[in-house]
Order: sequence, then structure tokens, then C-alpha cells
Amino acid sequence: MKLLLIGAGHAHAFVLEAFAKQPDPSVEITVVSDSPFAAYSGSVPAWLAGECTLRETQIDVKALCQRAKARLVLAPARSINAQAQYAELADGERIVFDVASLNIGSTLTLPQQHGKQRPKLLAMRPLSSLHQRWQALQEDISYLPSVGIQRIVSVGGGAAGCETLMSVLAQLRHLRPDITWQGVLITASKTLLPGAGRLPRWLMARALKRAGISVHSGVRGNALVAGGVSTTEEGRIKADIVLWATGAVGQPWLKGTALPLNEKGFIRVNASLEVVGQPGIFAVGDCAAFTPPLPSAGVYAVRMGPLLADNLRAACHRETLTAWKPPRRVLALIGTGDGYAIASRGAVGFAGKWVWQWKKRIDARFIARFNPPFKD
Repeated sequence: MKLLLIGAGHAHAFVLEAFAKQPDPSVEITVVSDSPFAAYSGSVPAWLAGECTLRETQIDVKALCQRAKARLVLAPARSINAQAQYAELADGERIVFDVASLNIGSTLTLPQQHGKQRPKLLAMRPLSSLHQRWQALQEDISYLPSVGIQRIVSVGGGAAGCETLMSVLAQLRHLRPDITWQGVLITASKTLLPGAGRLPRWLMARALKRAGISVHSGVRGNALVAGGVSTTEEGRIKADIVLWATGAVGQPWLKGTALPLNEKGFIRVNASLEVVGQPGIFAVGDCAAFTPPLPSAGVYAVRMGPLLADNLRAACHRETLTAWKPPRRVLALIGTGDGYAIASRGAVGFAGKWVWQWKKRIDARFIARFNPPFKD
């Protein structure tokens, strides 16, 4: 049986680990990824804040494939034909499969851009190329004149938008203390952290205030214009740099397939994580649309991982699949860029330096689980 894993997301790391621990000679595994390393989303804010290196946030996909005796193909996928059972890569290669799984994350609908002297844009997705965009922005900032004011606006009031803005501000204030950095958060929601309880939202509002960030709630940013971000509600908000962390959508190439997609371009899956109406094809993580809908958070891909591994093995042997039951509540640990973090689980929330240390230990353990020991 030929098992094809498209993408090297968190859930697929569990699949490779499972086959490494319990090899199956009857299953031939191929992994398609655009990079030999995959970023763990939970550690990205610490990297943005300058608290760790990029490599410390990454899973070594190549080494993991070697342990699982899987073939790694370093090229992005561009199409999948469910009926003929093959995937086509950007370089034209076709890979046939009996069972396939997609764990390819999401991207963003970028804002329209009008006029000249627009603010610099840092899109937070796709995650696989964020390091290149962040490096380019830091290089631009290194040429800014001293003794000035730079206004950073983050569009998106979820955990990712808040955490990203605080992390980026912390790092830029460290790199260029000669510049006055001001932060602004725009969110279309009426509250921060939609879906969280009152206490976690209050803790987040306090952390943003401590970081010198002003919040514009109920405001939707829609385009980059000369000198700022245009909004439907407030006209224009001044900005020199814009962090774009909203409008998650499926990868564009999925629209050219026969896979069932929802209105945002995510792949519809059933309770077993199998694509609706497509036996033998699975989708997990941010690229999958579960019913009822799940919040966009890496923790769900992590929770899906072990069951996906079992179901892919079962599918390869034509055995019965198991339904996945999402947790009713998940723990979110949100860094605030200043050595503190907020823990949020339903209505429960708490914050402190110890929460940040706790988060870093959890993230480091997760990455180390899939990586060989670092060599000096």
C-alpha cells in the first residue's frame, strides 16, 4: 500500500512517529513537503520575540522520515486527483497513492493595497515562509533613522494577533531602542480573544496595556493605503508597519481539485478525519473543516495526530476507522513578549512569569519528541 502524506504539519509528525515505533512493511510512505524542517506554531512567538533561534522552533522532518523509513520529496504539492489517486507537485512530478492525508495548514487573504507610501506588510501566514518575511522586515528596519516614531498596527484580535504584536514589539524595541515603537491592535470582534472567558480577556487587555498597545474593537481593516490601514468604521488608522493575522483561508491550489471545500476553502472532513465523499483521503489541522467548526489553533492538529496515525494504518489495511472526538475545551498559553504568559481554558485564566516558563517547557518537549538530539 502506498501512503502519501502531503504537508509536514503537527499531525503528520505523529503519523511518522507511529510508523517509526511500529513499522509496517506492507505500507510504503512518501512525505511531500516544501522544506526539510517544519515550524512548530506554538514556539513561533518566542522566536519572534528573540528568545530562541528559528531552528529551536522546528521539527526535523528529514530525520523523522528516516526514522519512519519514509521517502521525503522536497517540493510543494499543486494538485491532487482523488479519482486517479495521484498528487502532482510544482515541478510536475506525479506521486501515486492508495491512501493520502493532507496537513498543509492555511494561508491568509491579504489586504488590498492602494496608493504610494504604504506601510510595510508582515503577513503571519503561511507559516512555512514567515522567517523569510520577518528577516526582510528586520533588514528594512535596520536602515530607519534614529530618534523617530514607528507605529505598528496588528490586524486580528485573536490569540495569534495579540501574541504576535507583543512579541514583535518586544524584539523591535530591543533591536532599535533609539526608536519609539507604538502598537495598535485592530479587531473586527467586539472583544479580545473571541470565545474565551471574561477573565482571560481581561488578562489580555491588561497585557496589551502594559505593552503600550491601544485597542480598536469592532473595527475591520480592509486595505493598506498611504500612511496606514483603511477601515470601514474609522476611515484610516496611521501605520508604518502592519502585521496581518486575520482572514485565514485554504491553500489556493485546493480550488482546482475535486475535494469538497467550505466557503473559506478548507477541506470538509467527517468524524474519522476522512474527506467527505472521498474514501482513503484524509485532511487534518488548519486545512480541514470539521463539523461543528473548530477554532483555528495548532492544539487541535496535535490532538488529531495520534488518531490520524491509527486511522491511516487502518485505511491501508481496509479496516474500520475510529471517530475523533474534539476536546470540549483546550488550554491556550499565550506569550506576552515580556517574559510573562496568559493561560486560558474556557472561563479560567491566569498569568505570570511561571506560565511563560511552563509554556516554554511544553513547547520544547513537543519539539524534542520528534527530533534527534542536537549535536554540538
